[in-house]
Amino acid sequence: MTHSLPVHTPPSPKHLVLLFHGVGALPQNMVTLGQTIAEADPQAAVISVASPDPSETGGGFQWFPVRGVTEDDRPARVAAAMPGFVACVQAWQAKTGVDAHATTLIGFSQGAIMALESTQLPETIAARVISLSGRFAAPPRVVPACPIHLIHGDADPIIAAAHAQRAYDDLMALGAHVTLDILPGLTHTIDSAATRLVLGYLKRSAA
Repeated sequence: MTHSLPVHTPPSPKHLVLLFHGVGALPQNMVTLGQTIAEADPQAAVISVASPDPSETGGGFQWFPVRGVTEDDRPARVAAAMPGFVACVQAWQAKTGVDAHATTLIGFSQGAIMALESTQLPETIAARVISLSGRFAAPPRVVPACPIHLIHGDADPIIAAAHAQRAYDDLMALGAHVTLDILPGLTHTIDSAATRLVLGYLKRSAA
């Protein structure tokens, strides 16, 4: 929690929105999105969470190491990092007094991978997951206990939109509550269209 940035912390929050950065990034990278969320929902505590692990590539943080990562060993790397991720979520829930039933996880890139994979744990740690330019480390095995919203650009050169489509198809086959938005022309970033989608899903969950 040391490097995390509380974007908005009302005295008695009704909701908790946790933002998770990508690899080699800083919590500051998610602050603009966090401020927009806070303006739309002043009753939400909004935190841009820093990974506990410095990036091995220099500068910023990482949720799991990516040097030499392959499709085969990515799931093991994510699994090894998951206890630290869950600890971050639960620490902010304890600090804000907001439990899992009123918590939304919003991850970008590697942060989205962690948020999505957390839905495969036996314990539910959030009521909603929004993935921005993310993917599952491995195909989902169980039905997530919470809705999942996948937002991805069709011009993403880092994590191809095909991963989001595959996640959507797999989750639908499991009977999950999932949505998919593929944004034309969007690369590996968060633009105004993606932000509007995030706000729409948060508004729907708060209704």
